[in-house]
Amino acid sequence: PRKREEASVRTLLAGFRFVRHEPVIFGAITLDLFAVFFGGAMTLLPVYAKDILHVGPNGFGWLRAAPAIGAVLIAFVMAHGGPLRNAGRAVLWSVAGFGVTTIIFGVSRWYWLSLAMMIAAGAFDMVSVVIRQTLVQVRTPDAMRGRVSAVNSLFIDTSNELGGFESGATAAWFGPVASVIGGGIATLFVVGAVARWWPELRDLRTLQETEPPQPSGGLLP
Repeated sequence: PRKREEASVRTLLAGFRFVRHEPVIFGAITLDLFAVFFGGAMTLLPVYAKDILHVGPNGFGWLRAAPAIGAVLIAFVMAHGGPLRNAGRAVLWSVAGFGVTTIIFGVSRWYWLSLAMMIAAGAFDMVSVVIRQTLVQVRTPDAMRGRVSAVNSLFIDTSNELGGFESGATAAWFGPVASVIGGGIATLFVVGAVARWWPELRDLRTLQETEPPQPSGGLLP
């Protein structure tokens, strides 16, 4: 039973070890994780709708739905477009665009501009999600795909919750506008850091550039 328990732990940790040794996947997950953590304008939408933009429940509803509208629109475009070229730069630029739209939303006092920025933020986020999820699928061996996908989901879902806490805490300390603008600026710094620390991601061409790496060095239990 003890050996079986140890094997189960090794199996659980195998996904983490694989991600750590695969710089393209590790860089993409890190990029999205910190972008979601810092760019948490969605958490503060009720404050913006009521106290800054001065719109009622209908206005808040459209703000809340705006990222989904942008995501659906860009997903349709990507589904009917050709294969991505320079996928690494595309994911970096999309997250940078997410940061810029977050900053503009933070300073905006005009409802229609704020709504447009939320739509654009959803579109940029969807580009990042599609590239990251595709990388996880095509660059992970069959035997590891479930565990690597679980690691990806764990980090991204956790960053959503922690990002909401971070946005609320910084809004309580510095105000909602400073919280949103600061988050957008931090997102841009994250993009620069990831581009520098993971050049393999920055220089990635097509998503099918290489065959999925085979596990080595004890990645599989």
